[in-house]
Amino acid sequence: MESAERLFRTLGYRKTTVADIARDLHMSPANVYRFFPSKSAINQAICERLLSGLKAACWTVARSPASPAERVRALFALLQQQTQALFFGERRMHDMVAAALQENWPAIHDYIRDIDSVFRHVVQDGQAQGQFAALAVEDTVRFLHGSCALFTHPALVEKCFEAGDDLAAIAERSASFCLRALRPDPETTRRPPD
Repeated sequence: MESAERLFRTLGYRKTTVADIARDLHMSPANVYRFFPSKSAINQAICERLLSGLKAACWTVARSPASPAERVRALFALLQQQTQALFFGERRMHDMVAAALQENWPAIHDYIRDIDSVFRHVVQDGQAQGQFAALAVEDTVRFLHGSCALFTHPALVEKCFEAGDDLAAIAERSASFCLRALRPDPETTRRPPD
């Protein structure tokens, strides 16, 4: 995995072959296939490895003692910063994530599900504390996560950079907009729907 990731970062995931990985490890390609049935399986594993660090960072924010609103802001900022770092600092890895999204790799489905869980945790805390409106949790999670697309989806990020947009400012304004929408109506205090 480490050898493949290093080669992906230097050559790009499309240009890296199983033979390159085997050569780097001083073994035959057949030996690499003992661990991974295909190049596609290697791609998946590296993508999962890359996204697992971001998921862990998101969970750290979600479980922090900050208020639910502060955690939403922090999550939006974290997702934006990590996407921008990947776009500028790790362009070859960014290209792999873009392909993973476009080709619907299982690693992307797992990542989306996990980030939904992160937002669900914060939304449920906010509702339990009376800081967020008693809206349907799953809809709220989808809208929050969907609001991040402009500054996290590779194709949209590229368009924003081409247009000279400030992604950090977009993330902050998006968080503010979502938090305004989540404010509870003081006249209606009811339990959050299941």
